[in-house]
Amino acid sequence: MKEQLKKSTKLFAHDCVKFTELLPSTYLGNHIKGQLIRCSTSVVANYRATCMTQSKASFVANISIVIEEVYESNFWLEFALDENLIQKEKAEYLLKESS
Repeated sequence: MKEQLKKSTKLFAHDCVKFTELLPSTYLGNHIKGQLIRCSTSVVANYRATCMTQSKASFVANISIVIEEVYESNFWLEFALDENLIQKEKAEYLLKESS
């Protein structure tokens, strides 16, 4: 399970980065690009850190960050849709993955 989650979180980050290329190069589009890249790549980086924890308390702290970053990724995807910066079908997979 741990290795599968490493792969799926990494794929999620790559897919979010590719998704940002579809956003317009406007002030808002660029802001969402930066935020989505930051939080989606943080998901995989923090999950990998979680895999190396030495205590239950450390695990809980790290996995909480992972959950928070996935939730934030979902927010930025929804926000891009709300602002009509992207078509819904372009974001559906990532929205499902981050839910």
